[in-house]
Amino acid sequence: MFEILMYLFESYFDAGSYPEPDKLTRKLTAAGFDDDDINEALTWLSGLQQYDASSYPLELIHTGTRHFAVVELESISMEARQFLTFTHQQKMISTVEHEMIIDRAVALQQPNLSLEKMKLIMLMVLWNRHKDLDALLIEELLTPFHSKQLH
Repeated sequence: MFEILMYLFESYFDAGSYPEPDKLTRKLTAAGFDDDDINEALTWLSGLQQYDASSYPLELIHTGTRHFAVVELESISMEARQFLTFTHQQKMISTVEHEMIIDRAVALQQPNLSLEKMKLIMLMVLWNRHKDLDALLIEELLTPFHSKQLH
């Protein structure tokens, strides 16, 4: 599924969003992706598309420390949690985006998501929000994928 998410970002970033599910399914099938992976990716993306004003407030302001729930600790590796916390503390992502990213990570129902997978989840959440993405943040989020492809 993560290969599909990376494919979507690389193929449709300049367009601003990816096609509707039916058209996207045809394109992903033509690109050679497995039907099960396509269905999993479309289900995950559907959950991402459901974020609106009723799902999350525009802004969350707090001064406390955010602790991870047990399910979050089980779903997200220590390295990925540290990176997520760092990006939030450095104001690279907002508190709302931080919560959305955690939600999408947990929605995968996979144990101990790696830093590379968390970075891709972050990239997809930020892109889905149609936020102007900082070039340095994009580079940081994409670096592991491109460096692995080069070797």
